[in-house]
Amino acid sequence: MRVAVISDIHSNLAALRTALSYIHAQSGDKVICLGDAVGYGPHPNQCIQLLQKNAHVCIMGNHDHAVLGLTDPRYFNLYARQAVEWTQRVLTEESRFYLKKLPLFHKENGFLFVHSTPVHPEQWEYIFSERQARRYMELMEEQVCFIGHSHIPGVFPAQEPSFYEEETKLDFRKQKYIVNVGSVGQPRDRDPRLCFVLFDTDTGYLKFVRLEYPVEETYQQILENGLPHFLARRILEGY
Repeated sequence: MRVAVISDIHSNLAALRTALSYIHAQSGDKVICLGDAVGYGPHPNQCIQLLQKNAHVCIMGNHDHAVLGLTDPRYFNLYARQAVEWTQRVLTEESRFYLKKLPLFHKENGFLFVHSTPVHPEQWEYIFSERQARRYMELMEEQVCFIGHSHIPGVFPAQEPSFYEEETKLDFRKQKYIVNVGSVGQPRDRDPRLCFVLFDTDTGYLKFVRLEYPVEETYQQILENGLPHFLARRILEGY
């Protein structure tokens, strides 16, 4: 099965449309979203509508959780908190209903899909280092776990150094992996192009897809909606 794993859309409609257009052209079998449909960007309701139509599975992210009032917004930095409060004001009841139904994780055919970490995902911890990743791999049952949350793409093998390559093959019958799929709506690895993963569950083939999208369009819409300029500027530079 060929799976497109996307994450951290963050209300960036232009980026989501670009990603889904590419995915549909590849004729993949399934789209799985790892959460944070909303937050930061200017189009939360439109992004949720697109995910409803196109994502076979969608996971709860910490920004989704906060917008619903389930996470204290003081947990966020100033800019993120302002975006959460703005999103709460514009979110429709239909969008709230959709977000409330999202699970914290999804398991399928020996693979785990989650926003933050394989264990206690509701604590919204981050995985940045090999040491952190291996600690979680010791506890997880699945051979491969796909995550988002940090917006930084990369592969953490259990027995080798972490890496980021456009294409690779996971030998998941011999060792475990945690794969961060990056962010569609707000990349933070100094590459402003949107990022997600295509994965073949049969062969282990993994591809990080990087695509240009009309980022200036989202930049202007962030400003027009009165969201912080910092959030507009960071999508131009990918930090």
